[in-house]
Amino acid sequence: MKIGFIGTGKLGMPCAEAIASKGHDVTGYDVVKRTSHQVTMFPTIQGAVQGRDIVFIAVPTPHDPDYDGRAPTAHLEPKDFSYDIVKQVLAEANKHMTKDQLLVLISTVLPGTTRREFVDLVPNTRFVYNPYLIAMGSVAWDMVNPEMVMIGTEDGSATGDAKQLVDFYKTIMENNPRYEIGTWDECECIKVFYNTFISAKIGLVNMIQDVAQKQGNINVDVVTDALAKSTMRIMGPQYMKAGMGDGGGCHPRDNIALRYMADELNLGYDYLTVLWKHEKYKQETSH
Repeated sequence: MKIGFIGTGKLGMPCAEAIASKGHDVTGYDVVKRTSHQVTMFPTIQGAVQGRDIVFIAVPTPHDPDYDGRAPTAHLEPKDFSYDIVKQVLAEANKHMTKDQLLVLISTVLPGTTRREFVDLVPNTRFVYNPYLIAMGSVAWDMVNPEMVMIGTEDGSATGDAKQLVDFYKTIMENNPRYEIGTWDECECIKVFYNTFISAKIGLVNMIQDVAQKQGNINVDVVTDALAKSTMRIMGPQYMKAGMGDGGGCHPRDNIALRYMADELNLGYDYLTVLWKHEKYKQETSH
């Protein structure tokens, strides 16, 4: 197929080259001059999208520079991503594309952003939201070996635009990923909460390490390995239905006791109180 890539930086170029390595004809554009032996680079978006079957947009949705990961950010006010670059690129691509082409955005955005801010910018072409699960240290491998492929359309239909994208991905994938097809909003939600699930997991695992170091006689790896192998509830699909209260005789009392231990060991934070207060609020407001 004829594929275009707008944004060929640290994420876009390895993805574009991975697609080209599978035999597709790939063109690219970036605001910074870049070269590639596999991707034909153009100096304009118009050149990169002309005659392409599918065009991917892989441009950043940055925060303020204070949020770029170089320093702690917990003390800063929360902010949405900046969508200015995405909007500029969508508007420019729309000028040179037609309904025969498919425009695919892979940049991370908050739920509701596509429907609210993007779709009106691309009336001339067809549009899909398709965020990637990619780590910066293994971009090319992650591109063709994803855990899942999220494909968002206006109404969540698995036909038409979604099917075209699935058929394309089947020509490049080295594993056999599952395809999660939903609305734009649902796929935005899957992507951002996938990442925050990882943050929550890291936070809890690091609390176990702190308890092990403060309490003594605990090898954190013994504890975390035992939990990692617990695929019935912790690492499995149990408790993944929304609306469930965390009641009963065990979970709340264990959380209360661990909150006490966090204070006794002077950990300097109380991770579980945040969870407990949120669950208590949900239970009180659901009645």
